[in-house]
Amino acid sequence: MSFRLRSIQTIITATFAGMTVLVVILVSIMLYNKFSKTAEENAYLNIQQIIEQVNYHLELYVKGMQDIYAVVEQQIDQTADVSSGVLREQLTTLLHTREDLVSVALFTPEGRLVLDIPNAEMRRNTKLTEQSWYESAREVPQKLSFSPPHIQNLYKGQYKWVVSLSRMIEYRDQGKVKRGILLVDVNFRTIDELSRKVSLGKQGYAYIIDELGNIVYHPQQQLIYAGLKYENLEPVFDYAYGSYIDKSTGVPRYITIRTVQPIGWKIVGVAFPDEIVTTKQDLNQFIFWFLVVVITAVVLLAVFISAKISQPLRRLERSVQSVGQGDFSTPIYVSGAYEVVQLSKRFNFMLHRIRQLMDQIIHEQEAKRKSELDVLQSQINPHFLYNTLNSVIRLAEKGKKEEVVTTITSLSKFFRISLSKGNTIITVEEELEHVRHYLIIQKIRYKHKFNYEIQCDEAARSCRTLKLILQPIVENAIYHGIEKMPDEGWISISAAVQGEQLVLTVKDNGLGMTPQVMDQILSGNHRSGSGSGVGVKNVNERIRLCYGKPYGLHFASELEEGTSVTITLPAVSDRAEELERGIS
Repeated sequence: MSFRLRSIQTIITATFAGMTVLVVILVSIMLYNKFSKTAEENAYLNIQQIIEQVNYHLELYVKGMQDIYAVVEQQIDQTADVSSGVLREQLTTLLHTREDLVSVALFTPEGRLVLDIPNAEMRRNTKLTEQSWYESAREVPQKLSFSPPHIQNLYKGQYKWVVSLSRMIEYRDQGKVKRGILLVDVNFRTIDELSRKVSLGKQGYAYIIDELGNIVYHPQQQLIYAGLKYENLEPVFDYAYGSYIDKSTGVPRYITIRTVQPIGWKIVGVAFPDEIVTTKQDLNQFIFWFLVVVITAVVLLAVFISAKISQPLRRLERSVQSVGQGDFSTPIYVSGAYEVVQLSKRFNFMLHRIRQLMDQIIHEQEAKRKSELDVLQSQINPHFLYNTLNSVIRLAEKGKKEEVVTTITSLSKFFRISLSKGNTIITVEEELEHVRHYLIIQKIRYKHKFNYEIQCDEAARSCRTLKLILQPIVENAIYHGIEKMPDEGWISISAAVQGEQLVLTVKDNGLGMTPQVMDQILSGNHRSGSGSGVGVKNVNERIRLCYGKPYGLHFASELEEGTSVTITLPAVSDRAEELERGIS
């Protein structure tokens, strides 16, 4: 199952289908956002245009009412006596020609009737002077006032919804110029019909308020009066022309406001975005089914194309199986597309190179075996052993029993770790222990001419390393750096894991070396007469032979300052057996 998931056909299918589906999804999202936003903007623009159209018709109607009032006022002004029959006849004719004109009346400032058209009996206790149209005319004499819609209550037997226009005017009565209040009542039916025609979706509606916030028209006016419906009018007064989203009722509503000039009424359109933008739902369904169809087609096409591409490679795979079973003499069958043919030819060339490399490996293994033999032969250095035993004799003659015991104990442990039961791979902890015993012996031999310190990170202790790679470096530091110093020397050894590398460092404050001497040490041309025989060159070659060229020794030295040697190895702790097999 895992092999099939990693097959080239599966990878091509998944890659082609995945990239195509991703592009289609991204394009679909971009188109959806664009079309959705455009549909929403168009819906809101349509609402604004509807309210704008209603506002336009209302302004025309208001202008018509103003014209009617101006005609009535002009006829009264041109008549020498308001009680004359000519004026009454003219106003009656005007009343009959205009269906929206309900009545015309002229009152004195004290509220006494001077003229009324039609001539009807007035109701008593109408509280004429307390009505809004009357008070507006007295308070602002020069301004034509429009009252909110109300039931006409001046005449008996008439209960029409009207809007009253009133203003203080001058008239002539029996040759005298007097001031009076002219009242013209206009039928509210036209305004009501214009407002009812507004359609803003199934739930949307429009209503009208005056400058004081009184409801002029509302499709649910009875519910408003009964307190069963609420309109948030406070933000409406902040707009003369504009739109905003109202969330005061818990349900988002799109509010559009226009002002009817010159009377200052406001037309308020109320629409519900979730209801208006139904295009989003249709677009959602279209995008969903579009993605289903496209993804299905893309997957089928990807499977077909990947099968065509991978078929020659599968034939090549079957041909390679014989090579995988160890038969390097059988050439690969060359067929298929150009790329497959070239791959087959290259594979045949690779088989030829493999046979050559196998022969080369045999020679390298022989050289490796010889290098390991040299290391084993140098593990017991007669000269080092002789010097150490000679030092033990002198210490015994001087009666320094503790130093004798310490030297012999360190010498035994030194050789025990050197042998390591024939293993060439040991832990860093064991390698540090080996060099520590070496330093103990050398410190006693050189009469404590130097001090040393050994540091090891916890993570580095269990890492695996070739054995006998630190002792030759320390030996080099003692013989070439510290032995000829007049002052006391020191040697610092550290081990740490840095990333995927094991870094071993040996530092001393000896005499240092020139670049030429360092090159001679690495090349094996510079050798101490009292050394152990396991040279620095041998250490560097062993490391690179086992781990590769990126690893090995790195010198840094300055005369009279000291020398630092860094050994880099791969940080491995669980591959000891693999490395052991590779070396042996």
